[in-house]
Amino acid sequence: MTKPERAERSKVSPISTDWDDEKDAWGDVKEDEAEELPFKTLTREQAQALQARHPPISIWRVVGIQALVGALIALLAFLLTGQSKTAWSALWGAAAVVLPNALMAWGMTGLFRGMPAAAVLGFMFWELIKIMAAVAILAVAAVWVSDLSWLAMLAGLVACLKVNWLALLWQGRTSQVK
Repeated sequence: MTKPERAERSKVSPISTDWDDEKDAWGDVKEDEAEELPFKTLTREQAQALQARHPPISIWRVVGIQALVGALIALLAFLLTGQSKTAWSALWGAAAVVLPNALMAWGMTGLFRGMPAAAVLGFMFWELIKIMAAVAILAVAAVWVSDLSWLAMLAGLVACLKVNWLALLWQGRTSQVK
């Protein structure tokens, strides 16, 4: 089939019926004819060198930094407003992130090594526990704290959540420097 004939057919129907064509009606290479990238198996030494260049992030360090950021936000809230209720509200928001993350980190530590399916199920279980604990902490704060500052609580919660992104950015920066 010539190019003008192909162009004319593509105006009528976007589906190509000529099975000998290397490309479909939109000009894309057909999936079964696309080349795959080569896969290279690493030796033990290469894998260890790669792991040394990109060390894993310690979840306990991230949880500790989240707690520190929560305390700093509470201190900043107290210094800006002069009221202890805003500091306590910011601490409730930080607790809604830090405590469930610490619970999940404790639950996931060292479990299910060598069993990938069990590890995935364990992760899903602890993630569910983490979400339920966070919702419970926020509900308790809404009921028990009479003069809760919602803005301060939200500030503590969001600041502690952003620590995860900062940890990933820091990890990317340290692995590129080496």
